[in-house]
Amino acid sequence: MRIDILTLFPEMFSGLNASIIKRAVEKQFAAIKIHDFRLFSNDKNKRVDDYSYGGGAGMIISVQPIIDCLRSIKNFQQARKILTTPVGKVYNQNKAQTLSKEKHLIIVCGHYEGIDARIYQYIDETISIGDYILTGGEIAASVIVDSVVRLIPGVLGNEDSNLIESFDDMLLEFPQYTRPQKFEGLEVPEILISGDHEKVRQYRRFKSLERTYHNRYDLLLKANLTPEDYRFLEKIKRGEDF
Repeated sequence: MRIDILTLFPEMFSGLNASIIKRAVEKQFAAIKIHDFRLFSNDKNKRVDDYSYGGGAGMIISVQPIIDCLRSIKNFQQARKILTTPVGKVYNQNKAQTLSKEKHLIIVCGHYEGIDARIYQYIDETISIGDYILTGGEIAASVIVDSVVRLIPGVLGNEDSNLIESFDDMLLEFPQYTRPQKFEGLEVPEILISGDHEKVRQYRRFKSLERTYHNRYDLLLKANLTPEDYRFLEKIKRGEDF
């Protein structure tokens, strides 16, 4: 996958040169390039913003340098072009999975006071990462890149890693443990070391439902629940443990 990011603040993407994303690039599962669209401004001082027509506080980013930067990218017409903005559709795991199947993504980072609305004529979709305001779309772009690249086949190494994660079936992931078995009086649940695979499956499903019930009840309304799930939920509602 190829990912191009258009921004005024390239330095904010240093975090992409680490961990799983770095390995994905090194192994050529993904190619990521950061573009400073300020360099494409026609203004002699490389200014990219101006006052808003109609009045109002703040400065608006001009569409010209962004579009000229966009057009400098090879085969930009065939890429999936995204604008990060608070007015976009809220991002979720399903969207991450959909984007992970694209060959080429271009992400335009929004700006806190906004971009000339004519930008919408040049992009394919808008994305918001939540109902709050950031100073710019760089963090949102990083979120999208991180969540998408890790879904590319081969990036995580163990393909099962993506099968049991939160949100994949509209439930939060169950708690997990590793060594030591006992730490400062806190022990790993005995059922997880029992060797009874069916009991372990049931326990994990129960804990997944329990965590979702308490932290994200709204997801339960969308989940495809089984008769076993409903039995577990009755216990959870009564405050009972597995």
